Amino acid sequence: MIDFHQVHKAYRVSGRDIPALQSCDLHIERGEVFGIIGHSGAGKSTLLRLINRLEEPSGGRIVIDGVDVTALGADGLRKFRQQAGMIFQHFNLLSSKTVAANVGMPLKLAGVPAREIEQRVAALLERVGLKDHANKYPAQLSGGQKQRVGIARALATRPKILLCDEATSALDPQTTAAVLQLLAEINRELGLTIVLITHEMDVIRRVCDRVAVMDAGVIVEQGPVAEVFLHPQHATTKRFVQEAEHVDENDQRDDFAHVQGRILRLTFIGESTYSPVLGQVARETGIDYSILAGRIDRIKDTPYGQLTLALTGGDIDAALARFEAADVHLEVLRLSLIHI
Repeated sequence: MIDFHQVHKAYRVSGRDIPALQSCDLHIERGEVFGIIGHSGAGKSTLLRLINRLEEPSGGRIVIDGVDVTALGADGLRKFRQQAGMIFQHFNLLSSKTVAANVGMPLKLAGVPAREIEQRVAALLERVGLKDHANKYPAQLSGGQKQRVGIARALATRPKILLCDEATSALDPQTTAAVLQLLAEINRELGLTIVLITHEMDVIRRVCDRVAVMDAGVIVEQGPVAEVFLHPQHATTKRFVQEAEHVDENDQRDDFAHVQGRILRLTFIGESTYSPVLGQVARETGIDYSILAGRIDRIKDTPYGQLTLALTGGDIDAALARFEAADVHLEVLRLSLIHI
């Protein structure tokens, strides 16, 4: 649905070019929820705004649904933007307009007849749970309700792509969960391609199919969320995962320093998350184990579990082979059997 070919962007500041995005190649599938994560200044907002050309690329090509949008003139770009709805961090609602008027504004600007606008707005407000708030003004709404108005407005022109610019960062955790659930439902029901930028790995984990991690204008890692979240390779990705899990690797290393045994991390995905593999392996191989850390959660709709164990006694090598045979991902954190 979206292809970036060697796209780069630089801003001219005080007579010199400051790179914001460097030689980006990116492929986003039709109908998926694609997340882009990075700290402030990483270039993720620039990348998102290049999709609908709110920012102009300095070079490269952006092809969306088979159309090279970097080659579009003013008229073509105006029509294209009707196919790319956008949700903003701070809602960007017109305070002097009612909820219904805010949602209907893109349709009014597109010259849609008033009766059709009324019907479309009513359907959208019902879909986002604001049926009874049509005549209220933004100041009368909570943050979550304002963002639902923003979502309804972004859907008004029946877009093929939904761009979410830090759509949940101004919301509390409970409201964030509700908005993410709404976006997931919209993705499933309408088959929309959603591109979502955030600085929170937990947002990526809850709703996205694939993710790209950015640092200093470069995509440093990308792939399916389960792969990137559970087995991060780049230092930036590892920091995001540690923040999401509230884990400090240095503290963990100190905690494990006095633990006896071979230390490893087991990762279970899907049905294996709930299977009694650990107990079976312990009985078969005679190992003893201590659970040093662990969690069971979900990545979008897929359950997963991770356990950090210290193994002693029995046939440890046989236990490792048995874990691998059971399709459990195995990562050895410390090889020595006994640490003194």
